[in-house]
Amino acid sequence: MEKRQYHKEMEAEIEAIPAGTVPKLLLHSCCGPCSTAVLEQLVPHFEIVLFYYNPNIAPREEYEHRLATQKQLLDKIEHPHPITLIAPPYDDAPFWDAVKGAEDTPEMGERCERCIAQRMRESMLAAIRYGCDYFTTTLSVSPHKNAPFINACGEQLAVGESVRYLPADFKKRGGYARSVALSAEYELYRQDYCGCPMSLREAEERRAARELKQKNNADA
Repeated sequence: MEKRQYHKEMEAEIEAIPAGTVPKLLLHSCCGPCSTAVLEQLVPHFEIVLFYYNPNIAPREEYEHRLATQKQLLDKIEHPHPITLIAPPYDDAPFWDAVKGAEDTPEMGERCERCIAQRMRESMLAAIRYGCDYFTTTLSVSPHKNAPFINACGEQLAVGESVRYLPADFKKRGGYARSVALSAEYELYRQDYCGCPMSLREAEERRAARELKQKNNADA
């Protein structure tokens, strides 16, 4: 079976937008840095509801830090059509409910899939609530996220609903590298873990291993 090119499917969907019309898109954002290059691609074509919905992020201070970074980005970028930021109050209960029984599975495994599916479902419901034509997510800009799973999840959620899913693989065509460059240009805080307590622990273990290696190299 031929591998789907989600970024090309998105481009074809955008090209099919009737001239003179500006559809409304709900964009789920996991953080400011990941949304940089994504917004750059989308703002010429859509009015955007930017949905910062991430009950996985811990601790609460990290959630607020990333939200502040998201707002910092919106103060810096130019956009020809409106962008409305929606950020629900911090509540990690939906994350723990979603991953119950899979807490100890490795990153990019079942735990992550459940987390992504939960956030995308809430994004789809929010897209309907805010009268959007489309919904999608920034998550595929990360090289650590499974774009086929993300797109399959979005497509399944949209079946029978009044909102359409916009297929995407935002890491393609240098999207991830562009997000890194824009984050540096805008002086944005870039976190080194996905968000949940398990990914934080894994990041701390990686940092400790790097520091030990550096120490051993220095002592050699």
